[in-house]
Amino acid sequence: MKTKALRRSAAPIALATTLLVAFLVLLSPLSASAHDALVSSSPAADESVDVVPAALTLTFSAKLIGGEGATEVVVTDPSGASITDGPATVDGAIVTQPLTGSGPAGAYHVIWKVVSSDGHPTSGEYSFTVTVGDEGTATTEPTTAPTTTAPTAEQTAAPAPTATAVTDSGDSADGSAWIWVVAIVAVLVIAGVVVWIIMSRRRGGPRTDSDPSSER
Repeated sequence: MKTKALRRSAAPIALATTLLVAFLVLLSPLSASAHDALVSSSPAADESVDVVPAALTLTFSAKLIGGEGATEVVVTDPSGASITDGPATVDGAIVTQPLTGSGPAGAYHVIWKVVSSDGHPTSGEYSFTVTVGDEGTATTEPTTAPTTTAPTAEQTAAPAPTATAVTDSGDSADGSAWIWVVAIVAVLVIAGVVVWIIMSRRRGGPRTDSDPSSER
C-alpha cells in the first residue's frame, strides 16, 4: 500500500518536470533566433538638436555582421535630400554614418538596415528634429543688437513691485495655513486624550466591581 501511495504522489511531480523540460527546449530556439535590436542612437528618436551633427551612430544589442551591402543608413533632410557623406562603418555593435554636418531646421528621417549576428537582416526607421540649422546663425545676430537700447531701464523698473506683492501674499497664505494645521492637530490630540481617558475608566470600572464577587 505504501508503494502505491508513493507512486501516485510521484506521478504529478514527474509530469510537471517533463512539461518544464519540454518548455525550456522549445523556448531555447526562439531566444536564439531573436534578431539584434537597436539599443540607442545619436541623435535619438524624437530628439531635438540645434544643428545637423557630423555623424550619426546606431548601437545594437549584439555584434553585427559586416561586409559589402550588409549595412545601409540613409538620412534625409526636411526636403527629402540625402545628407549622408560616404558609406557607414561597422565596429562590433556600433554603426557610424558620416553626415554632411549642415542642413536647415526641420524634421530629419533615418532609415537603417543591418545584418544581425544570427545572419538575418533587420531594418528600422525613426526621425529627429533640428531646431536651428544653418539659417540660425544669420537670424540670431540682428535680434541681439536691438536688445541693448533704452527700453531696458523701463523693463527693469516695472517688475520690482510685482515681485514684492507676490512674495507678501505667499508668506501670509503660508502663515495662515500653518495656523490652521496646528489648530487641527491640537484638537485631534485633545480628542484622542479624552477618548483614551473615557475608555480606560470604562475598562477599570468592571474590574473593581468583580473583585468583591470573586472574594465571596
